[in-house]
Amino acid sequence: MRIDIMTLFPDMCRAYLGASIIGRAREAGKVQIECTDIRDYTQDKHRRVDDSPYGGGMGMIMQAQPIYDCYMDLCKKTGARPHLIYLTPQGKTLTQQRVKELAKLDHIALLCGHYEGVDERVIEELQPEEISVGDYVLTGGELPALLVADAVSRMIPGVLSSDECFTEESHYSSLLEYPQYTRPYVWHGRQVPEVLITGHHANVEAWRREQSLIRTAERRPDMLEKAQLTEKEIRFLSDLKR
Repeated sequence: MRIDIMTLFPDMCRAYLGASIIGRAREAGKVQIECTDIRDYTQDKHRRVDDSPYGGGMGMIMQAQPIYDCYMDLCKKTGARPHLIYLTPQGKTLTQQRVKELAKLDHIALLCGHYEGVDERVIEELQPEEISVGDYVLTGGELPALLVADAVSRMIPGVLSSDECFTEESHYSSLLEYPQYTRPYVWHGRQVPEVLITGHHANVEAWRREQSLIRTAERRPDMLEKAQLTEKEIRFLSDLKR
């Protein structure tokens, strides 16, 4: 899979993408992630890519032409039209389900806005999917783009050591992950749950599933609507409410 990040700050993105699991996956050829500087496509001799908004107002707006030329050049270089995503607080909130769907695509491009946003005409022209990472505002789209790139890359076969690394994590199955523990056995008077040191795998799995249900019910009950639950688990959750 290939992921292209269109940004005004490529070095910011490269620093993160060269480290840890994603960095190793790139080196191993499991995923290709490239960063392109939108400033390289401006026609302004001072490399300006923004201007003041029509109608007045605070801040600056990213111009349509550099963004459009950047994306079209990417299409030309790769010989394909990657699925374009614009990171914006006005988009649909990113979910794990959407991450899994994006991971099945061959090529996506992530457009990072900045300043007060981008000229609406380039959005109308390119018709990107608009994605938000939450109901808050950031300085630019770089952090959301890295978040999407990271989340999608983890779903690609071979990036993680085992598929179980993500199938048991929070949100993957519409449940929050169970509590985790490591050595020492006792810390500040708190012991690791006895079931986890018994070596009885079936009991451990049952305990973890139960803890996921309890944690989700307490912290994110809205997620239970999409979770695949057995009749026994539905009764268990019903008893928790009493």
